[in-house]
Amino acid sequence: MPTPRPKLHREFFAIDRADAAWTPVPSSAGHIEEIVLADNFDPATGTGSRTRLARWSAGALIDRPVVHDFHEEVFIVEGDFVVGCDAEGQGGESFGAYTFACRPPGALHGPFTTRGGCVLFEICAY
Repeated sequence: MPTPRPKLHREFFAIDRADAAWTPVPSSAGHIEEIVLADNFDPATGTGSRTRLARWSAGALIDRPVVHDFHEEVFIVEGDFVVGCDAEGQGGESFGAYTFACRPPGALHGPFTTRGGCVLFEICAY
C-alpha cells in the first residue's frame, strides 16, 4: 500500500474567514467554497486525509445521492443543512449548528441543500 505524504505541522493558527480566503469547490458552480486546513488527501493512491471548512451559499444543492471510498465526518458549525431532499431541494430533514455525521466508505448519502447557507467542518480520510 502506498505511503501517504505527511501533513504539514501547523500549531494553532488563526483562520482567515474573509471572503478572499475561500476557494470555490470545483463542480459546485461557485455555490460551495472551502478553506483547506490540513491536507495530504490523495484519491489516486487512496491515502491520506483532508480537513476543511466548507461554506455553502443559501440554496446550494447537490441534487443526487453520493457515495465515496473514504471516511467522512461532518460537523455543522453554523446555519442549516438539509439531508435527503429531492433533486429540486425540496423536502428532506434539516439539521442545525452543533450536529454531526460520520460516514464510512460506501455509505450512500444525500441529496443535500441548505436554505439559508451553512459552514461545515469536514474530515475526509482513507
